[in-house]
Amino acid sequence: MRAFHSDRFELALPAGHRFPMAKYRLLHQRVAAHASAWGIEVCEAPRASDEDVLRVHAREYMERVRDGTLSASEQRKIGFPWTPAMAERTRRVSGATMAALRGALEGEGVAVNLAGGTHHAGHAAGAGYCVFNDSVIAARYAQHLGLARRILIVDLDVHQGNGTANLCADDPTIYTFSMHGARNYPAVKARSDLDLELRDGIEDAEYLDLLQRHLPYVQHQARADAVIYLAGADPYAGDRLGFLKLSKPGLRERDRMVLDFCATHGLPLAISMAGGYAERVEDIVDIHAATVEEAARCARSWQPRKPASTFACVAAAISARD
Repeated sequence: MRAFHSDRFELALPAGHRFPMAKYRLLHQRVAAHASAWGIEVCEAPRASDEDVLRVHAREYMERVRDGTLSASEQRKIGFPWTPAMAERTRRVSGATMAALRGALEGEGVAVNLAGGTHHAGHAAGAGYCVFNDSVIAARYAQHLGLARRILIVDLDVHQGNGTANLCADDPTIYTFSMHGARNYPAVKARSDLDLELRDGIEDAEYLDLLQRHLPYVQHQARADAVIYLAGADPYAGDRLGFLKLSKPGLRERDRMVLDFCATHGLPLAISMAGGYAERVEDIVDIHAATVEEAARCARSWQPRKPASTFACVAAAISARD
């Protein structure tokens, strides 16, 4: 399995900034240390081109990011000051998800972006530490190449992917599924194809039951050829911004559930890490590293299978909605 990193373009953030930029470097180091044992090839992320970005974002916005002419208010909304490294990093983050999805579709089955999940970025603006929307850029890239017609985005970050939802609202070929905290950022939610809004304090068993019941439903609705999975670390009980109470073993089981569902249905899968804001950056790295380890386990035994019968999918869909 390939894992794509972009931490060479780490941003030098002001002291006290609450975004844990160091997690990407530390995750890369952790994965590299286990790469041989887990069966992983660690690769530097390629760069998304203007053409790739323009399938999703407005030209004027792309040019402001590229040229360093974002306004002060745009930079505040994103949460990062503009620097050349910021402009390059967002290209590499998008390129990593593009490469992961392409590799998965071309026979690898599963591939990973060691960053990504920038799901708050919209057509003409960034927000919430997200500049360009790597998931939608990757989905439209795969469609452009003719590798997939329909994509399912499974967003399990604790925050709703409002940018993704808005970008895909009028696109029936990309199905958006988000499980997120009901009272978390953003204050005003967009409308995904399916939103599951979670109460504060939800724990492993209830969360995993909801996920297990709804995965068959969303695939029945999406009729997807591939999946992009945002494996946020922020549903963790120790997350400063999450409000949920999932344990590290519970989050690993969440990942295993998504991976095994995709393997059972022969759905190529690209995974991005998405958010994580625990007080201890080591906890974030532990959760992301477990995601990568589970992905590598799945990739080693990847055998595309025929999708379940229409009858079985319909039955599962009805059960999920009851």
